[in-house]
Amino acid sequence: MTRPGRTFAAVLAALALALALLPLLVRNPYYLNVLNVVALNVLVVTGLNLLIGYAGQISLGHAAFFGLGAYISGILTATYGWPPWPTMLLAACLVALIAAMIGVPTLKLQGNYLVMATLGFNLIVSVLLVQLDDFTGGPSGLSGIPPLTLFGAALNNDLSFYWLAWGLALLGLLLARNLVHSRVGRGLRALHESPLAAAASGVPIEAYKVKVFVVSAVYASVAGSLYAHYYGIITPKTFDIFKSVELVTMCIVGGMGSLWGSLFGASLLTPLPQLLEVVEEYKDILFGGILLVLLIFLPQGLVGWLEGRRSSSGRAF
Repeated sequence: MTRPGRTFAAVLAALALALALLPLLVRNPYYLNVLNVVALNVLVVTGLNLLIGYAGQISLGHAAFFGLGAYISGILTATYGWPPWPTMLLAACLVALIAAMIGVPTLKLQGNYLVMATLGFNLIVSVLLVQLDDFTGGPSGLSGIPPLTLFGAALNNDLSFYWLAWGLALLGLLLARNLVHSRVGRGLRALHESPLAAAASGVPIEAYKVKVFVVSAVYASVAGSLYAHYYGIITPKTFDIFKSVELVTMCIVGGMGSLWGSLFGASLLTPLPQLLEVVEEYKDILFGGILLVLLIFLPQGLVGWLEGRRSSSGRAF
């Protein structure tokens, strides 16, 4: 294992230990609930960072994949009585198929055109979730979604779900790290830097774009399924365009092209509306403002800024 690999493993192990000890200090169910939502957002943002930060493909439609995972799992388990775990796997496969069908034509676009295409996809899904009320419950949402079970025990409280959510979030980070440092990951970085140069070097850029788009959608689908079984009720508003903006903001705040940035951005911004209860009603405006400020003054994100400061200090000495 290389030195960066050992460092990543050591930091991940330390983080896992800290998260394992955290419930000993945090016993308030409300705070555990916030931590669980942070874990789900970490999972989605990790996949989104692979697409935006490493492949350079901007998406404003990942809340749609998040919602599709939630609703496929919710409908099949609550309405038709399917077992949750196989349904989650089926939902991920269906979302991957949808992402591939959307990605093949959409990822031929660039810049603002790609942003608008993914935005349109999110809007279409939002409308369908409202209009197909016989299946989705319409604006009121879908309820009665059963909790997940593990080894015969129902994960029907905040503490039991905490272990599952953070275990999968850390697993998602580990898998993403392995992808980033693989041959495909090197191709994605080349694609981000210069698509023409990457293509000239033999990188199948169209195939890589679609593949990373599908992988990021699967991350969102798994998080959506977990969300549905955790809360037991889902509504279309949870997965609208503003959720996509929120996810992109987390990605940018933490640092695009940094897996630790995914963790940092989600951990910082998820509890922000709860900490600032006065502005919770204006959450969407708050996230939009943060996104605007970061893009202008700190485009590399907080993790990128910290790494730059550390490099500057090293050179100074």
